Amino acid sequence: MKKLFIIFIMFTSLSIYGQNIVYVDSKYILENIPEFNTAQEELSKLSIEWEEELDLLKEEIARLYRKYQAEQYLLPEETKRNREEQIIQKEQEIKLITKQRFGPEGELYQKQDQLIRPIQDLIYKAIANFAEEGKYDIIFDKSSDLIMLFSNDELDKSDEVLKKLGY
Repeated sequence: MKKLFIIFIMFTSLSIYGQNIVYVDSKYILENIPEFNTAQEELSKLSIEWEEELDLLKEEIARLYRKYQAEQYLLPEETKRNREEQIIQKEQEIKLITKQRFGPEGELYQKQDQLIRPIQDLIYKAIANFAEEGKYDIIFDKSSDLIMLFSNDELDKSDEVLKKLGY
């Protein structure tokens, strides 16, 4: 409720000063850029490939563990410890690989940054140029966390930004 009140006050105060406000839908813009879709597909394929690799390692651990469970009563203590250490080492390897590939600073994040950041920068520049040329004071993003209780389609300038980008 507090957020709604703040948004209401903001729009009321902006209308007093005659601000020129429009919005864009960045999700819509991204979906209409072929390079973004290609990048998303590449990231998805890479993610699936890495997940399959991890699944194979997990299956190997499960196989080693089942074998260990079946033979543990027949094995000498030293062999038991070696097998337990081997299983623990494989589990740690999976955790490390998962962190390296899918962690916050992992390879997938870096690849995403490499492929998508230039597209986002291009969109931002196009929006900034569009705002400057159209003398817009504020441009909201419809697909962000900002709640738009009502939006007039005439104020949606997403297609103009796409035109500016050449799509």
